Amino acid sequence: MRSPRFSLLAIYLVFCLALVGQSYADENASKTIRLATTTSTENSGLLSDLLPRFTAETGYEVHVIAAGTGKALRMGMDGDVDVVLVHARAAEDQFVAEGYGEKRYGVMYNDFIIVGPKADPAGIAKVEKAKDALKRIADSQSTFISRGDDSGTNKKELALWKAAGITPTGSWYREAGQGMGKVLQIAGEVDGYTLTDRGTWLAYKDKSPLQISFQGDPLLFNPYGIIAVNPAKYPDINHTGALALIKWMISPEGQQRIGAFKIGDSTLFSPSASEGEFAAISK
Repeated sequence: MRSPRFSLLAIYLVFCLALVGQSYADENASKTIRLATTTSTENSGLLSDLLPRFTAETGYEVHVIAAGTGKALRMGMDGDVDVVLVHARAAEDQFVAEGYGEKRYGVMYNDFIIVGPKADPAGIAKVEKAKDALKRIADSQSTFISRGDDSGTNKKELALWKAAGITPTGSWYREAGQGMGKVLQIAGEVDGYTLTDRGTWLAYKDKSPLQISFQGDPLLFNPYGIIAVNPAKYPDINHTGALALIKWMISPEGQQRIGAFKIGDSTLFSPSASEGEFAAISK
């Protein structure tokens, strides 16, 4: 028969092992950052280029969850991620104003373009304004593939239709509910037009039969922002890790790497961080 002393010792050892295991789990979790970001930053290959360097310098591992901007912001609103990197300025400002995010930091920008069949059946290469390009697509009932997923690209597309005074309906207008890479594939298969960010297009253009049909309207400007989820709402998030990632992304090194990232001879993103904001977050 075991002595009471032996049983107490066994219980004590199990308790100590549990504490050690929990301590290890907590420490490991604190070195993981959950980043919700757009399919455009993921599909372009930018994060695969940046994040290994960030990890090497800081020890933080970044778990990337790629989704449309709307879904990425909802994950932040639910406290399911630590930081968001997205591109829909009005939605980002609302996210911060409602207390879900701490502060928006500008990181980079590129632009949107409309790609379509080489034959350009709607003749949009001949116009100067994005709203006129969309009007020609609608008038000719040329196939248009929409993201239809509440992403930053989808939000921009809907704003452009509104600016054109058009509510797109009919068999020519198809909502895919997919990420940018998949939408480019679908548009290529059906000889359709679609709106895409330039970064994803450059990453996919060699695999697509489409070409750039319209570009250059200032309305197609596409800025990206990074925001830490507010720890006042969600105390369990990795706020320290989120700030470390933001600081690195807007640092001179992070900005230099963003500007240097290319596919072939094409630069995908232009850095846009403020030196003043970097100085402030570095104090």
